[in-house]
Amino acid sequence: MLVVSNKKRPTIPAKYRNPANPEDTWSGRGRKPLWVVALLESGGSLDSCFI
Repeated sequence: MLVVSNKKRPTIPAKYRNPANPEDTWSGRGRKPLWVVALLESGGSLDSCFI
């Protein structure tokens, strides 16, 4: 039997901020946003975006 819970998960604070658009943030969990992928492919590092 599948039990569905109405409990909400806590919001995870953002760890990284897009240098080109400060409104874009990422918690470091789940799939990488496109701006993170583009940053890493261009030779950048996540350390430069750490909040």
